[in-house]
Amino acid sequence: MWRIFLTVALSLIVTFAQAAPLAYVPNETSGTISVIDTESDKVVGTISTGGAPRGSAAGANHKLYASDRADNSLIVIDRDSGKVTGRLPVGKSPEGVSASLDGNYVAAASEEANAVILIDLRTGKALPPIPTEGKNPEHAVFSPDGRWLYVSAEEATQVDVVDVSKRAQVASIPVGRRPRGIAFAPDGATAWVACELEGVVVEIDVAARTVRRTVKAGAFPNGVAMHPDGSRVYVSNGRDGTVSVIDRTTASIIATIAVGKRPWNMAITPDGAKLYVANGRSDSVSVIDLDRNRVLTQIAVGKLPWGVTIR
Repeated sequence: MWRIFLTVALSLIVTFAQAAPLAYVPNETSGTISVIDTESDKVVGTISTGGAPRGSAAGANHKLYASDRADNSLIVIDRDSGKVTGRLPVGKSPEGVSASLDGNYVAAASEEANAVILIDLRTGKALPPIPTEGKNPEHAVFSPDGRWLYVSAEEATQVDVVDVSKRAQVASIPVGRRPRGIAFAPDGATAWVACELEGVVVEIDVAARTVRRTVKAGAFPNGVAMHPDGSRVYVSNGRDGTVSVIDRTTASIIATIAVGKRPWNMAITPDGAKLYVANGRSDSVSVIDLDRNRVLTQIAVGKLPWGVTIR
């Protein structure tokens, strides 16, 4: 009997260890977060948050953080139990959220506060707001080394650069009208930014703080995701309902993939095999096979999905 019990227990441990990561999709209108198993591509749970969840990020502390436009907070969710465990104030109308790779901070862009708010995960407390120049900041994304936050804003023509250690904006980089999604290369040397009203994606030299190259994208480029090996950049085109695949070596589009209506923010599985695209006006997530650049399936989620976090 004990031998059988031990065998079953070990089997469960192995199964858990080999489980595929989960994709978390905040649904702004539904007040929920859909949980997708990235192996089966099925919704395996729904977390009720209330309010209007938008951006999200996973901390190294088994927590998921999601911005809530309705009550100006960052929702704290225990990923193991799927339960909301707290809320942190982050200024009016928070939107994009990111986590530093060192596990120390989560950042939220607060539109009406015109600032970035850092949460120190070591203390669980919000630090004083960091004002930024761009009006209505949407995304605040950490560089891989955690030194910088790049901040885009809907009513701006530049990306604001925040020095994390100084807790202050130290530069701005002109890029074009309405910068939105941001993704850094794995080595942190460059960053790619979608400029919605320009219809382009720009590559920024992080050290020089200048634009190196510009790539024409589809109509209203929005979300940006970087392949884990740094070889390709993926850009959602909101008006076209497509995703552009950019080869980083040649800075050229090598594929265009039709997805749902108004694709917004995206995430790639750690192994680089699949891209998950939140289709805001289709209430769905498109799953793209990145080896073949084709859609594998469409997954129904809640209303107005804003983006995807995979962990």
